[in-house]
Amino acid sequence: MTSKTSGPATGTPSRPSPRLVLTAVPNWGLTFTDLRQGLSMWRLWGGMGWNDVLQRYRRSLLGPFWLTLSMAVMIGTLGFLYAHLLRTDVADLMPYLCLGLLVWGFLSSLLNESGMVFVGSEAYIRQMRLPFTLHVCRYIWRNLIIFGHNAVVYVVVAVIFGIVPGWASLLAVPGLLLILVNALSVGMLLGMVSTRFRDIPQIITSLTQVIFFLTPIIWKPEMLGDRVALALVNPVHHFIELLRQPLLGQVPSALTYAVTLGFTALSVAASLLFLHRFRNRIAYWI
Repeated sequence: MTSKTSGPATGTPSRPSPRLVLTAVPNWGLTFTDLRQGLSMWRLWGGMGWNDVLQRYRRSLLGPFWLTLSMAVMIGTLGFLYAHLLRTDVADLMPYLCLGLLVWGFLSSLLNESGMVFVGSEAYIRQMRLPFTLHVCRYIWRNLIIFGHNAVVYVVVAVIFGIVPGWASLLAVPGLLLILVNALSVGMLLGMVSTRFRDIPQIITSLTQVIFFLTPIIWKPEMLGDRVALALVNPVHHFIELLRQPLLGQVPSALTYAVTLGFTALSVAASLLFLHRFRNRIAYWI
């Protein structure tokens, strides 16, 4: 005769207690769900990014326009100085230098802050179950807002020097979208690597300073003469050209689109592989 064990109070047969099964096996479905949910929560990361800007310039008279003012002073000073040093026309160099510094400031901020994407969101990651993509979108939106403020400097320069970009300026829209896609993929990739290895943000900052001098931002590629290839193999130069050439009324070269599209494909593939492989470990690395 078989006997049934009963619960201590109710006398009903006891059932085996459920076991919590934790799995760390990577899942492509969860990877793409993270991306989809993170991008769809635009109201949340949009509000968080806007709040970051407000908090950074809290109780400031001009707020983020202090950056715009400092950018305007730097562009004006460097424009007249380098026009004299390079013996070129100010009207030719100033718009080129203005757009170069504006786009470079946007790209360098994205690179420098990418290492702190997840580390800086530690409180949210530990307390809330949110898509990791949301934190990357938050830092991109924050920098895009500041870039929009700084773009006022270009408008002033364009009015002063009589720049009319024309229909070519519309090409800046897909160029900006291409930059944002790379910001998402590179930010995701560097954010995960920096969470595991905390020296990466310092390395990124040091490399950014070197890249500035190797990239045609203040100077033009043709100034290198026979060594112009040194500028053309620099992908950062081509990403800057995606916005600079259309806003100067010119069409970016086929080489620029080839380099940027190829780099985009590599960065997206690498970020998806890393997110698929290490997504479950980000919370433990923080």
